[in-house]
Amino acid sequence: MAETKPGATPLRVATWNINSVRLRAPLLRQLMEELNPDVLCLQETKTPDEHFPHEAAEALGFTHRIITGMKGYNGVAVLSRLPLARLPDGKDWCGKGDCRHLGVAVDLPGGPLEVHNFYVPAGGDVPDAAVNPKFAHKLDFVAEVTDWTAGRGPARRSVLVGDLNIAPLEHDVWSHKQMVGIVSHTPVEVEAMTRWQAAGDWYDALRHFVPADQKLYTWWSYRAKDWRASDRGRRLDHMWVSQDLAGSLRRHAVLKDARDWVQTSDHVPVMLELAV
Repeated sequence: MAETKPGATPLRVATWNINSVRLRAPLLRQLMEELNPDVLCLQETKTPDEHFPHEAAEALGFTHRIITGMKGYNGVAVLSRLPLARLPDGKDWCGKGDCRHLGVAVDLPGGPLEVHNFYVPAGGDVPDAAVNPKFAHKLDFVAEVTDWTAGRGPARRSVLVGDLNIAPLEHDVWSHKQMVGIVSHTPVEVEAMTRWQAAGDWYDALRHFVPADQKLYTWWSYRAKDWRASDRGRRLDHMWVSQDLAGSLRRHAVLKDARDWVQTSDHVPVMLELAV
């Protein structure tokens, strides 16, 4: 594990599937009060670029923003207090033009930090690619990203975050036995994510802080009348870092209380602090 360089800059990176940035823009202030990130990656922004709530982001200190969105579906955005540049190797995954990935370089004193923000297809309800086109798309998407990752080689000075819509470990779901046949925790999805992670030699930063034998969730269904009491969660939101940054990890936060915010998302914000 690489050691932190002397004089490294503290950096807080957060990720949140906001489930409509225009509807939930007021909640960004609560997120800032709780986590105060320097870089915030959003998924499911659900708005074309021209309707993104720039004024709300600017008021919170996010003077640098790179977005890619579409009407009503998908969409990702990176909001930052620090200068950003869009990475040049963006792809149209599966040829669908559906705004599911944004790669940026964050300008830091120690050199640029790559941040990749992903929103992986959910996959529908039936875990069979032969009868469910949404599930087939999910597997194709992850396979394509894995090939792209392998072509780039092991990640360096990089962070990958987002709603990856897969809960790979036994304690990433409320019941492995009951969930193993449910989309997001099936063996084929877990194997696909494992190949993706290995292709970039990515390090699971959240499990750095919370051991794999402990429960860890970032999503609770809207369908649960009392989500906190039932606690049938899943870890669908992930934060990975390149191996050279593993030694720079300082702390994490899963903002579970955000699931109780008024008109909130079914996902909660997650944050890492690194010394980079």
